[in-house]
Amino acid sequence: MEPKNILKILQAVKSGKLDPDKALVKLKNLPFEDLGFAKIDHHRTLRTGIPEVIFAPGKTDNQIVKLALKLRKDGVDVLITRTDKKIFEKIKKKFQSATFNADARIIHIPSRKKRAPREGMILVITAGTSDIPVAEEAAMTAEAAGFEVKRIFDVGVAGIHRLLAYKKNMAEASVIIVVAGMEGALASVVAGLVDIPVIAVPTSIGYGASFNGLAALLSMLNSCAPGVVVVNIDNGFGAACAAGLILRKKMHAE
Repeated sequence: MEPKNILKILQAVKSGKLDPDKALVKLKNLPFEDLGFAKIDHHRTLRTGIPEVIFAPGKTDNQIVKLALKLRKDGVDVLITRTDKKIFEKIKKKFQSATFNADARIIHIPSRKKRAPREGMILVITAGTSDIPVAEEAAMTAEAAGFEVKRIFDVGVAGIHRLLAYKKNMAEASVIIVVAGMEGALASVVAGLVDIPVIAVPTSIGYGASFNGLAALLSMLNSCAPGVVVVNIDNGFGAACAAGLILRKKMHAE
């Protein structure tokens, strides 16, 4: 959104020509920015609380850099997901503050503005070490949104005593994201131990009959523990967004 457009709306509210509620609607629906190859939704944060994210696959390096430059003007943290070191090297030339998490495959360009951390802690748990890349995608996304994140890795049901050693950590969490491949049983186990939202993320990790995560997905959807929320296979990003929205609503209600 151009600053002059925002200013016109604010001036109309100040003069009494525009009702504040109608002004909010206008701010939520102002035009996007058309770059030809992409249409940047600058108002996604205002409408949904989640800024637009750059999904790297299928985009050229130059397109990614241009999108990052445009999004950074909004003053929000910029995330580039499913990316690699080659793209990071180009981004780093434009943004010295950018960081790259190789496990998560995420480039993070932090906002220039310092903000207070959001209330609530998100706990990310994996069944195995092989699930860490998807878990890190969730953790980094949540951290970029300003939430405190704690991690517990490799505590799957093959050695359930490992999970039970972290009951205190689970009790302290506001939302738990459970990342698991194979048969995906860990989500049901965790949900049976806590009284907070559990978001299950099936991963494509497993042997032949796991069907690249389909077995874990179906297992989580059929969880005997009520209330488990399931996102798509390997979708750590989506799990973090869901956790963030849950926490934001919860804190607003309080």
